[in-house]
Amino acid sequence: MEQMTLFENSMPQPLAARLRPQTLSEYAGQTHLLGPGKVLRRLIESDQISSMIFWGPPGVGKTTLARIIANCTKAAFIDFSAVTSGIKEIRTVMQQAENNRRYGEKTIVFVDEIHRFNKAQQDAFLPFVEKGSIILIGATTENPSFEVNSALLSRCRVFVLRALEMEELISLMKRALDDTRGFGNMNIEMPSEMFEAIARFANGDARTALSVLEMAVLNADLSGSTVTVSQETLEQCISKKSLLYDKKGEEHYNLISALHKSMRNSDPDAAVYWLARMLEAGEDPLYVARRVIRFASEDVGLADPQALVTAVAAFHACHSIGMPECTVHLTQAVVYMSLAPKSNALYMAYEQAKKDALEQLSEPVPLVIRNAPTDLMKQLSYGKGYQYAHDTQEKLTDMQCLPDSLSGREYYLPQDQGMEAELKKRLKKIKAWKQETFSHSAD
Repeated sequence: MEQMTLFENSMPQPLAARLRPQTLSEYAGQTHLLGPGKVLRRLIESDQISSMIFWGPPGVGKTTLARIIANCTKAAFIDFSAVTSGIKEIRTVMQQAENNRRYGEKTIVFVDEIHRFNKAQQDAFLPFVEKGSIILIGATTENPSFEVNSALLSRCRVFVLRALEMEELISLMKRALDDTRGFGNMNIEMPSEMFEAIARFANGDARTALSVLEMAVLNADLSGSTVTVSQETLEQCISKKSLLYDKKGEEHYNLISALHKSMRNSDPDAAVYWLARMLEAGEDPLYVARRVIRFASEDVGLADPQALVTAVAAFHACHSIGMPECTVHLTQAVVYMSLAPKSNALYMAYEQAKKDALEQLSEPVPLVIRNAPTDLMKQLSYGKGYQYAHDTQEKLTDMQCLPDSLSGREYYLPQDQGMEAELKKRLKKIKAWKQETFSHSAD
């Protein structure tokens, strides 16, 4: 065993390590799993843990939760790293677990970053999980559906851990200033907006929030016994100029409006700038992605149907990989929207239809397009005269589908941009055909 030097023993641990929760009451976040009466909390408190996978972004407490389980359980607990371990180490640990089982003792094996194991390494766990030699707890930042063998995954329950909310991060940082394991023995002055700034920068990552807080305190100004954290110090610690803003305040809406209107005005440079302003200020990339999806139909629509596909793909990319990697996907979507032909015909169509729908909620569905699954309905003329468009050469009929009071009403008015110009021509031909056919029928 390697002997540690006196100097190594005296080195203080990072704040995040010193403040690592030891009990569920100290644990921050994941109330959907660990709140009173929630399933995972009940399993931990009753020491009835089964094999499971913790899936979530970095810094949300996957390893910490596993260690809390280790403190609560009567089972033997083995902490295992996928980064440093191979097949040989797995077999050694499994043999130890098998010996424990023979003496009636359960063994929980925690595998951090289980997605780093290849198929052969994951397969080495499978027979021991199947026969109950071990209870496996894996932690991963990657989607276990793709990164964990299906046979192993089917024997594990997946718990999704979420990024911490701003309020949870702020509470965690304030506890760090009060707790003697943190900076509880120091008199620190730090405005509340700085906690919010760090929380936004951390983007749900508790470890990042505590690391930035620690740097800010250790580099702060000392006057007598008071440590004062300045805005300049904080900005240096996060290595960027403060662009932060209140996500619930006016500036939040000003910036998303600036992005939307820049894309609408076909200005990709301005759009990318406002995108960067929001993301670097700590805005949730999924919020931006949702707004881009809305833009794809509201301002581009059928002028370029591919816009919606691009926007939805960007949303899924953001959901899959998060910040900061997803910035390029959002940039691709924002530039695409900016350069796409524009049409608000779909937006206008719905708004007009909504107005009529709200004013005429009691309008009956025309009998001709009602379904008639029973004899009584058929006797009441449900579906009588219905024309099946696929039975016609033109794939068209002159059947009226709107209520009588709205007959002839037009909602979708395609414009002359992009693909919608072609749709406009087609719609014009369809309406002309129906008008001509209707005129002949009337004669």
